[in-house]
Amino acid sequence: MTTSSPTLLGPGSDLSEVFELAQQLRADSGIARVVDILGRPAARPPADPLGPLLADELVASLLNLHGLHPEDAPTRIDRALSALPQPVENAGFDPATGVLRLRATGSSGCGCAGTQESVRQAAVDALACFAPEVTGVELETGAPREPALLQIGTRPTLAGADGRSSAVS
Repeated sequence: MTTSSPTLLGPGSDLSEVFELAQQLRADSGIARVVDILGRPAARPPADPLGPLLADELVASLLNLHGLHPEDAPTRIDRALSALPQPVENAGFDPATGVLRLRATGSSGCGCAGTQESVRQAAVDALACFAPEVTGVELETGAPREPALLQIGTRPTLAGADGRSSAVS
């Protein structure tokens, strides 16, 4: 048997060449079938194979329930806070009391108390499965906003009918 690629048979081909060509085509289609069934091998495994599992709320809560979570509390808190729709930052966690202080880092709406309460409640819900040692969440309000800059223009003219200013000097 030769290892050359299959070629078309000419009119002077004998039976052994036909048999050899049939076996080569059969082997090529067998390899193609195996690749179709098994798929192409992955180039590289993921860099962090546990990352997607630890990000899942159900898996994280089960690992925490049994005390098997491989990440420490600050890492789990950061993971939970990164999943929130509003940007907040960890302003401090007291393990003795279980209270986590958060600071809003971006705009969370109109600034009304209802919006701030929804941010706090979203954080409580996310932390319940990722970091159950957090028993309370306090949302620090940012510094009070400065008033909007008042644009001052030129003084309007107060001309009367005679073209003179009616303002008293």
